[in-house]
Amino acid sequence: FSLFDKDGDGQITTKELGTVMRSLGQNPSESELQDMINEVDADNNGTIDFPEFLTMMARKMKDTDSEEEIREAFKVFDRDNNGFISAAELRHVMTSIGEKLTDEEVDEMIREA
Repeated sequence: FSLFDKDGDGQITTKELGTVMRSLGQNPSESELQDMINEVDADNNGTIDFPEFLTMMARKMKDTDSEEEIREAFKVFDRDNNGFISAAELRHVMTSIGEKLTDEEVDEMIREA
């Protein structure tokens, strides 16, 4: 919670939420940030306090990807549809999204999987 609550006032504003989201590689619009806050802002004060934050995180944990979504993501990597993701396939997808990886980094990712 304190990572989000930059000024330590016990409330997370849209500005603070936006800062954290951008640091995580997301780029939400101001209205998307407001919608995120409104979803859990039980007291309608326009900010998220700690209990509301816990509600938000509990919802996020439940919103896990369905099996079908995971299969679709796998198919993006498995270009030859053999049921496996090779180092070459991994490298291709990572390069196409702008990640320049060395052979060693790709091999490390495969080993860790």
